[in-house]
Order: sequence, then structure tokens, then C-alpha cells
Amino acid sequence: MNNKIPLSVAIITKEEADNLPDCLRSVAFAEQIVVVDSHSSDSTVQIASDFGCEVFIESWRGFGLQKQSAIAHCRHRWVLILDADERIPPETALKIRDIVLHPSTAVAGYSFPRKNFFQGRWIRHAGWRPDRVTRLFQKDLGRVTPAMVHESVEVNGTVVALNVPIEHFTESRLSRILLKIDNYSTLGARKAFDEGKKTSVWSAAMRAFLTFFQDYFLRLGILDGVQGLTLAVTDAVNKFFKYAKLNELNRQEKSGD
Repeated sequence: MNNKIPLSVAIITKEEADNLPDCLRSVAFAEQIVVVDSHSSDSTVQIASDFGCEVFIESWRGFGLQKQSAIAHCRHRWVLILDADERIPPETALKIRDIVLHPSTAVAGYSFPRKNFFQGRWIRHAGWRPDRVTRLFQKDLGRVTPAMVHESVEVNGTVVALNVPIEHFTESRLSRILLKIDNYSTLGARKAFDEGKKTSVWSAAMRAFLTFFQDYFLRLGILDGVQGLTLAVTDAVNKFFKYAKLNELNRQEKSGD
């Protein structure tokens, strides 16, 4: 496992000093690691540079466009795209190594199940199962959708589903989660507004209630302990503010503000 393989890893960052070191160590087997940073004020850029990454500082354009820019900087045929709070465990690294060194011409990409952790607990339910993502693909056959949020990888060709996981250590600090909710709900509201969608505050409240009920009871988040309860509540809060902000945008448009 000491020899690096002809693989490019693409990561986007913004204030990821806490997450980035473990992420980078998990993909140290790749010949190229590209980090596109959005003007972090912490030590993110220094960490990436010290690790030997190719670092590019670029203004924020939304998750989809930012990740596609990172892919554009990759020079190898095979690209692995990761978030800074994700890790490649040893068994997955071995599988990726085998794929890159012995590629199949019939396969354009590979998907992985995500093993999600929150506040130290592996979340087996709470609306996160199944959670399968396409992350490894041939550069000329895949791209990231240009969505501001909730982007995904689209591959032109066969995508094989692997059983080895990507580990995801989502934000556990409630103060940071609230900031994330504010950001994601704003992006989601803007996307819905641009698509011409309408809503009301009452509808936002009902969506939030249904989201909590689905996550906690129907998807068995209740079995994930206090972490499952916290995730169900935060998911519901995010849903409420997304549609409440959409209603605000609708009202502003109507009043001409």
C-alpha cells in the first residue's frame, strides 16, 4: 500500500481544518489530490499544501460548479470525488486500488454505500438508509450536476455498485449544524424559487412535521437513540426554513422589494 496509483482525488473545502487531515490521510495512496478552497480563514489551505495537495483558491459558485472545477484540475483518467468530512477506509482503498490498476473498459463509474456517523454513533436509520453515492468514475465520462446544493455525479455509461463503504463523519456540533441549516435552507429556497415554486408558512410547517415523522418513525430513526432524535429534529427544522424562506422570496417578488 506504499505505492501510489494513477488516481486523482477531488475535494472542495471551506473552513475544513478539523476534517481535512483525516480525509487526506485516507487517500494518501492517490498520485494526485486536488483541493479547491473557497477562501478559508482557518488553516485548511496550509494543511492541504503541507500534505502535498494541489491547491486552488476559487470563489464560491455553489456545490455542483465548485466540485466540477476540482474535477477539471484532475489529470488522471480515474477520479475519486470526496467531501472533507468523508474517509476511505482500508478495505475500500484496496478495492479502489484494484479498479484503477486493473480497469474494466465496460465500466464508467462506481457507487459506494455511505456509512454515516453522527456524534460518535453509526447512524443505521434516521432517513440515511439507503445512502449510495457515485464517487469513482472516468473523468471523460462523468461530471457533477451544476446544482447549488444536493448535487450529484452523473456518469455516461455503466455504473457498478460496490459493497465497500465510504465513511461520512457529519457535523456533530449543534452550533455548526444551525449555521449549516441556515446556509442549506437558503440555497434550497433559492433553487425552488428559481424553479417557480410557491408555498406558505403553514405548508412549511406541515412539511417539517411530515419530515420529522418520516425520519423518526417510518425510517426508524427512533432506533438510533438521541442521535436519531437530533437528526430528525434538525432535518425537520431545515425543511421548515427552506420553505419559509421560499415563502419570503415569493412575498418579496410580489411586493417588488
